[in-house]
Amino acid sequence: MINDIEQIVFTKEQISETVKRLGKQISDDYKGKNLLLVTVLKGAVVFLTDIMREITVPCSIDFMSVSSYGSGAKSSGVVKIVKDLDINLEGYDVLIIEDILDSGRTLNYIKDLLLSRNPRSVRICTLFDKPEGRVAPIEPDYVGALVPNGFIVGYGLDYNEKYRNLPYIGILKKEIYETNG
Repeated sequence: MINDIEQIVFTKEQISETVKRLGKQISDDYKGKNLLLVTVLKGAVVFLTDIMREITVPCSIDFMSVSSYGSGAKSSGVVKIVKDLDINLEGYDVLIIEDILDSGRTLNYIKDLLLSRNPRSVRICTLFDKPEGRVAPIEPDYVGALVPNGFIVGYGLDYNEKYRNLPYIGILKKEIYETNG
């Protein structure tokens, strides 16, 4: 897999420090609140497991799974809920935990859906933000780091279900996804 990576952009140590910083911010902001961490399967699971161990206030977790339909590798923003949340959101302060915010289409849909279920609040924490790719009117409340405009993989992020297990974030060589995609 390492031969498929053009460049490492965030090391395991840099990711760990970023997660610790975000965990402290979230812990400070959610003192005395009823925190529910919600993540969309599968990519953000690695980030969720690490950040929840850095959060020092009580919290619950729940998961959604969605499918986005569109042409090629791009999402159209048309979202189908494959697995919905198990928890009733009333009375919770929901924090969506996301691995990367790019176009924002799917996340915008999910945030609107969750807001319609009457939680106390809904905010977004993304480990990586790629604002130049944004097409939906959505901004994260917590950002770990900005990422370059390249196809990044590792730490839960994948290409064709591969590379999720890399402990760092790397830019995938173009020939990998242009040849195989």
